[in-house]
Amino acid sequence: MIDRPIANPSIVLREEFDDWALLYDPNTGETFGLNPTGVFIWKHLDGDHTVEDVFGELTENCEGVPDSYKNDVIEFILDLENRGLVGSKA
Repeated sequence: MIDRPIANPSIVLREEFDDWALLYDPNTGETFGLNPTGVFIWKHLDGDHTVEDVFGELTENCEGVPDSYKNDVIEFILDLENRGLVGSKA
């Protein structure tokens, strides 16, 4: 797992209604839907925030964070990484 994940700069974030969003990869034409929590995490994948920083931001800024949130965040970032939507800062 990447310690300081960074969103792939070629991916387009299109925010929709109710804080949901779509990630669009213009190279493959694929889209990936994000719920509001996913959008919040995505916006912190800048290569400067560590995964631990993201954990802290979630608990400070979001209500109703479940006990399993750390595992959920890690799984989410790994899924983004496997899809080529996230990498590491060069």
